[in-house]
Amino acid sequence: MNAIGFAGFSGSGKTTLVELLIPALKMRGLRVSVVKHAHHKFDIDHPGKDTHRHREAGAFEVVVASDLRLALIREFEQPVALTVHHLIGELYEGVDWVLVEGFKQSDLQKIEVWRASAGNPVLYPEDAFIVAIATDSPQQLPVETLRPVLDLNDPDSVAQWLVDNAGRFEYKPELYG
Repeated sequence: MNAIGFAGFSGSGKTTLVELLIPALKMRGLRVSVVKHAHHKFDIDHPGKDTHRHREAGAFEVVVASDLRLALIREFEQPVALTVHHLIGELYEGVDWVLVEGFKQSDLQKIEVWRASAGNPVLYPEDAFIVAIATDSPQQLPVETLRPVLDLNDPDSVAQWLVDNAGRFEYKPELYG
């Protein structure tokens, strides 16, 4: 399995890029999973549904499955600082690529998503885990870099760059103990 993170400030286009990379990689015959960082209390369950009722009753985990889908909801009694590596470990082993959105501070190799128009600083000068920059404004990068600069508006070329460099992104869980 290969894993790559996408880091950048809110509004930079991370979600859109990941959303467009999924079909671009699938068209190349690859199976893709996504790990997404969410803030604080989020919910994927809805009041009145059986799974929500079980969770509200105090279940630690609720697994719901059909012949087409499986979902696991785990409720922590106390806040838990899960790393990206914990979440990747939860994924099905038969996946070719894991695209990780968020986890800006992780030790996972990442592509920085940056737009000059958003007005945010760049991360790559201070983050050795950023291996490329995806941007719509390469001439406006404020700090010179030897890292590859990818076209944010051409997700197919970003997907091809990932495929061409897949060996760099092989995920080895033993390195993250």
